[in-house]
Amino acid sequence: MKISISKTLILLVFILTAFFLYPCTSILVTKGASKDGSTMISYSCDGEMHPHLSMIPAADHKKGETVLIRNWYGKSAKIPQVSHTYKVLGLMNEHQVAIGETTFGGRRELLNKDGLFNYFTLMKIALQRAKTAKEAIKVMTSLVEKYGYGSTGESFSIADKNEVWLLEMIGTGKGGKGAVWVAVKIPDGYISAHANLSRIGVFSKYKTEVIHSKNVISFAIKKGYYNPKTDGPFNFSKVYDPPTEEDVKYSLRRVWSIFRRSAPSLNLSPDYSSFVKGAKPYPLYIKPDKKLCVRDVIALHRDHYEGTPFDMTKDLTAGPFGAPDRWRPISWKVNGKLYSWERPIATQQACFVFVSQSREYMPDEIGGVYWFGLDNPYTNFFAPFYISITELPKSYTVGKLQRFSRDSAWWAFNFVANYANLRWSYMIKDIQKVQKEIEDTEFSLQPYIEKTAFELYKAGKKDLMKKYLTNYCVQNAELGIRKWWDLADMLVTKYNDGYIQDEKGRPHAVGYPESWLKEEVKKHPEKFKLKDEKRGKGEL
Repeated sequence: MKISISKTLILLVFILTAFFLYPCTSILVTKGASKDGSTMISYSCDGEMHPHLSMIPAADHKKGETVLIRNWYGKSAKIPQVSHTYKVLGLMNEHQVAIGETTFGGRRELLNKDGLFNYFTLMKIALQRAKTAKEAIKVMTSLVEKYGYGSTGESFSIADKNEVWLLEMIGTGKGGKGAVWVAVKIPDGYISAHANLSRIGVFSKYKTEVIHSKNVISFAIKKGYYNPKTDGPFNFSKVYDPPTEEDVKYSLRRVWSIFRRSAPSLNLSPDYSSFVKGAKPYPLYIKPDKKLCVRDVIALHRDHYEGTPFDMTKDLTAGPFGAPDRWRPISWKVNGKLYSWERPIATQQACFVFVSQSREYMPDEIGGVYWFGLDNPYTNFFAPFYISITELPKSYTVGKLQRFSRDSAWWAFNFVANYANLRWSYMIKDIQKVQKEIEDTEFSLQPYIEKTAFELYKAGKKDLMKKYLTNYCVQNAELGIRKWWDLADMLVTKYNDGYIQDEKGRPHAVGYPESWLKEEVKKHPEKFKLKDEKRGKGEL
């Protein structure tokens, strides 16, 4: 499918969808922490929406051209265009720069509705104008300094082929100018993570490069958020995003789980994510026990805290078949007391997830790979998209939330994920079998695909190389979607009316697990009990 969407329309789509991108998760991996020397960031974008994979071509612009920017509150303005903008595929550009985010909100009074730039527009503009992560930070912070920042608190993951940075930003309130921000370079050999809570603490003590706005401390003093005489070293997250118990459980449980799986040797306690008084906060970055590859990062996104005290497949709400999904709202009241479900890393509300792979030892056209998955990462597959491709698979660019369609890749994943809740413990095995087959093939093929592409590149046949990579990416993704619809059809057939069909198509009555039946009897010892224990027709 050739992309002909105008840049203005794409910008509008990004702006409109940004309203729904609050509960997200991001993982950052430096070169020294990856198996192949790549940098990686991931971004699970959660929200009730039907996403489209998009591509914005590189372009030259005449002097005097402008870009129309609209914020979420009705304000708009034209800003000067640069002479050349870079190609952007999803949230990764032709120079292997990638950007992800999670919203931490922070102090609500610091939202400036007159600020022109929201965070998603900043991300898109930065990708069109930056060759490096540090340059992207400069683009973003310069734009908000001049035109104002119109979002609440935000954490940005920013990677290029050599460095990985975490930028945190918040506004200055109604009538204010610019933004307050701090950016930390993740030290080589380390990983980081954030999930809807500010993560940058006492940045003066970090043994790495840190840059920040001139007002980061003075503004806090002016607003009364921080007293240098009594409050100790300046802590960005405590000052601008003071956490509640609900915030910590919702957000830092995910960070804890990413860290505990990446570095079991650290034996990180879950206490801090449970808001236990006196518990030690989690570090901003850690050294993983083993270097990570793309598949490892994908696996970190497939997590419901299995095997921990917070395992979402084990409690009563998981039902008899251990379904991990919890329906919104996450927090709820019973008898006037407030409770909340766990918020997993893998959630049914994810609309897309990506893992960017940036490699400095390869040409940009081959080194940058955007591993992209739609809907719940636990029940989808990730497809590779090289940043030099010229077309996208049609099924990834069509569809809408209001109408089910077999033409849409998102609906294929969404249907399978939702249907699996009927008998999760059985169906997930069928889903993971197909998921593994597809991803095994993709990762096995990757070195051979890239070897051929590099030979074409060395021979000066860049156009042919792009065509080769485009054909592979499009065909691989569309073949995977056809397999996913076949999987959907199989699940509907195999799991029908409470029966489970065997390999010969014969239905069998497979009832509830004994553990679940015992709980039911314990709760209602007489309700279902038969006085005459002779077996009758009920066993059929």
